Amino acid sequence: MSKKLNPLDLFDINALLGEEEQMVQQSVGRWVDERVLPVIGEAFDNHEFPMDLIPEMADLGLFGSSIQGYDCAGLSYTSYGLICQELERGDSGLRSFASVQSSLCMFPIYAFGSEEQKQKWLPPMSRGEVIGCFGLTEPHAGSDPASMKTHAKKDGDDWIINGSKMWITNGSIADLAIVWAQTDEGIQGFLIEKGMKGFDTELIKRKMSLRASVTSALFFDNVRVPDANRLPNVKGLKGPLSCLSNARYGISWGPIGSAQACLQEVIDYTEERVLFGRSLNENQIIQQKLADMSRRITTAQLLALRLSQLKESDDLHPTQISMAKWNNVRMAIDIARECRDMLGGAGITTEHVAIRHMLNLESVITYEGTETIHQLVVGRELTGKNAF
Repeated sequence: MSKKLNPLDLFDINALLGEEEQMVQQSVGRWVDERVLPVIGEAFDNHEFPMDLIPEMADLGLFGSSIQGYDCAGLSYTSYGLICQELERGDSGLRSFASVQSSLCMFPIYAFGSEEQKQKWLPPMSRGEVIGCFGLTEPHAGSDPASMKTHAKKDGDDWIINGSKMWITNGSIADLAIVWAQTDEGIQGFLIEKGMKGFDTELIKRKMSLRASVTSALFFDNVRVPDANRLPNVKGLKGPLSCLSNARYGISWGPIGSAQACLQEVIDYTEERVLFGRSLNENQIIQQKLADMSRRITTAQLLALRLSQLKESDDLHPTQISMAKWNNVRMAIDIARECRDMLGGAGITTEHVAIRHMLNLESVITYEGTETIHQLVVGRELTGKNAF
């Protein structure tokens, strides 16, 4: 008799993972079940990030998990992907927090910072004692970061920074902002510390997506930053774009968790829901929809795993990240919407997870490269012609 398959892992991707990777997924998944799921719905409703979870995430080694040394866990990139998947199974806002802390803040310090900067910032960031944010996007410079208006001018041994950034995750709670600005020598990165004169943040309210996440605007009015706070080992767009590639890799894994959460909920619901004298899941159309969700999740899992193999072997191309981010977020948002519909009237409340994931994914499909931009990146690779 054939064994019963895991409805959330129909092709047994778990068997392809290493022992350490399986342990990481199990430990993070157990923590999400025990600590995140009981509180995240209310956090979403109240437009609050669950700050008390940050030390627990740090204790699990989730910040800068793939960095070697500096009190970081030194895990594989596959483990980092699985961390993102399990966190987003809880909520995209939680995964966004970890993604920004790890890929957009700790990574550039590790990759482009001085040894003094690494020693000063990475250990406390790994412990969750210092929270970071990443300042690249501006009100009129989202998909076209080269047109940013924020600029830094040299003044003796300091830099004077003026400008603003928009849609910045963690902005209002961050102790350290990695800010990219135009200079006479091209775009450069600066470490701007909370409390520096002229540096202010403003919380963005009235969001209907990523409500359990802090999103802010950053303002720089003649902020004086010492040259010791400039990232010395990178100039130009290579710096911020490499950070985004690292983060997009994690985003390619994360929405699998959202989709799994929605599928599990609707599997349970259609078993328990009785309509016209029989359980809802006895209907062909329901089984067809469930099967299609499983197919799409499985495809996304295989795509993410192959992506991690390419990253582990240092053969990963940005176009491959674009395809994975495009496919996997589109997969998740379509499944969340379908699950919301299958829950009927119950699907419009946050007592069920589908609408929360659906709304969150409206942001995930937009940030760090819109779906259209990623489609055009793939199109450019296929034709050799830039359409944007």
